[in-house]
Amino acid sequence: MSASAPAPAPATVLQGHPQRWLILGVICLAQLTVVLDNTVLNVAIPSLTRELGAATSDIQWMINAYSLVQSGLLLTAGSAADRYGRKKMLIAGLSLFGIGSLVAGLADSTGQLIAARAGMGVGGALLLTTTLAVVMQIFAPEEHAKAIGIWAAVNALGFACGPLLGGFMLDHFWWGAIFLINLPVAAVGLTATVTLVPESKNPRGDRPDLLGALLSTIGMASLVFAIISGPEHGWTSGRVLLPAAVAVGVLGGFAYWEGRIEHPMLDLHFFKNRRFTGAIAGAVLITFGMGGSLFLLTQHMQFVLGYGPLEAGLRTAPLALSIVVLNFSGLAAKGATKLGNPAAIGVGMALMAAGLASIATVASGGYAGTLIGLLLIGAGAAIANPAMAHAIMSSIPPEKAGIGAGINGTVAEFGQGLGVAVLGAVLTSQFAAESLPAALAGAGSVAERVRLTDAFSSGLESSLLVGAVAVLAGGLVAAALLRRAERGEGAP
Repeated sequence: MSASAPAPAPATVLQGHPQRWLILGVICLAQLTVVLDNTVLNVAIPSLTRELGAATSDIQWMINAYSLVQSGLLLTAGSAADRYGRKKMLIAGLSLFGIGSLVAGLADSTGQLIAARAGMGVGGALLLTTTLAVVMQIFAPEEHAKAIGIWAAVNALGFACGPLLGGFMLDHFWWGAIFLINLPVAAVGLTATVTLVPESKNPRGDRPDLLGALLSTIGMASLVFAIISGPEHGWTSGRVLLPAAVAVGVLGGFAYWEGRIEHPMLDLHFFKNRRFTGAIAGAVLITFGMGGSLFLLTQHMQFVLGYGPLEAGLRTAPLALSIVVLNFSGLAAKGATKLGNPAAIGVGMALMAAGLASIATVASGGYAGTLIGLLLIGAGAAIANPAMAHAIMSSIPPEKAGIGAGINGTVAEFGQGLGVAVLGAVLTSQFAAESLPAALAGAGSVAERVRLTDAFSSGLESSLLVGAVAVLAGGLVAAALLRRAERGEGAP
């Protein structure tokens, strides 16, 4: 593999595109639809079970087909954007996502819906990688932090609004409307992309790494499938061990292949950069703690505190809204600029860890204490997440912005899935039942129900504390590595 430094990319922006803020609004709208579809389907499960006769396995594949395809293709999509043009891939992603949404909304069988969700996953992978890559191209370097902060805030907004939007649509329309609502957004996005977004790509025109694309797709999809299957089927079951073994073998082969070819899809030299490795380590642990903890907290609100799905969604919304306010106002970007990336990541993740620990210690006492924890997590995420994404993207040559965005997305998918699996296992180790609703349904007395909810709360506390430790450790590791990288870059 050639170790020569890549040629500078003409696409690097010094002053920023004159319509950059309008373009950012367009790509954030496209991004929002992708993030919404990660969560919006969850509230439609009862309707799908009733109207399509969907079995439990069908429901799992409706949800997982989207995330499996999307996570498996992120690196490949980013590489394709760099080689063939980010504008072209953004148009392709919007088109595929729109077509998939139309098919999903009109599906009359579970098989059609699963296939449509997989197609939406392809479009989602293209959109997630190209939107961030375009942000890096159209903004001047001094504006990257604020622009990435807004991009990250849209992700948080989608996370919070998915269940709320799904609940509203199902209250007024049939289940297919949750997909058809994507069509006008995709149409507006396509029109604006064609007319506004400038084209940019790697000027070197590296040859496509087809084997690398195949290996990364199979390896990541297998890894995510194993993580998804673990909590339900057991970590020692064949359904988990077989895809995990495939993932290890294929991803090992991918790393070996990428180290041997002249034009790799993923340049392994990136991992020799302390800024890059520090940001990657922090990103894995931040999504590990956040993804797993919030997944369990939602269950606690519904099963222990007695809130319905819509009520639980509304009560977790302050976390996302605090991220949106701090990033859209520019306060988080100003704070991160004043602190510097290493300190911003350390401070942000310390706030998030404090929020998780706060929720762990007061969760059984009602919502007031939980609200404080959610606001702390939101403030920390508003500072740390954009700084982490900026550290990853700025440590990669501008002509590789697409693969950088693919790495950022892959790390987030992996960390979140691993967090749900591991923190769920911590909870299960103390709460010896398959699920709290099933256990409560079989309880023979009020005392037994109280014992079960207390056991679940205790397990939740342990899981949240593990998540808090992971987030804090991630902040310390990332901040230390980034600080060392900055000192190394400043040395003569």
